[in-house]
Amino acid sequence: ATVAAARAALAEGVAANLAGGTHHAYADKGSGYCVFIDVAVAARLMQAEWHRHHRRLLRVAVIDLDVHQGNGTAAIFRDDPTVFTLSLHGARNFPFRKEPSDLDVELPDGCTDGPYLEALDQALAALWTHHDAAPPGLVFYLAGADPHEGDRLGRLKLTAAGLAERDARVLGAVRER
Repeated sequence: ATVAAARAALAEGVAANLAGGTHHAYADKGSGYCVFIDVAVAARLMQAEWHRHHRRLLRVAVIDLDVHQGNGTAAIFRDDPTVFTLSLHGARNFPFRKEPSDLDVELPDGCTDGPYLEALDQALAALWTHHDAAPPGLVFYLAGADPHEGDRLGRLKLTAAGLAERDARVLGAVRER
């Protein structure tokens, strides 16, 4: 479904897969209830297909706003200048040993809407500054619901309105570019 959504996004501008986001798996093993990593598979396939049809590089960005750091995503794309990984996550949440993303923003337990959205704005600004000369042609957005205040294990305290604003800011920023 993530591959189909990525193809649709490249053709039509935007698409969604509600069942994706398995961001803890590594290239050689599963982790954190994730057997494989759908975004990495889809990103690599889209890059290969894009190159075959357009004879040029497809830059990819991954904006991961699940409450858990996307350690598998970070590990798979480590030192790959064609894929930029951004993760906002709870500092004290799983995985306890983080893999370095291109941009990691660790948030304290109990982080509420205001500080979260401020951190998000700064992270998005850094993403676009990094890609000023060559913006990504495809963006994967992992919009985790677990930063919500009602998630017993999430440790962050975003309201439903805060999550909606988060999504609006990400989608608006991507649409502008």
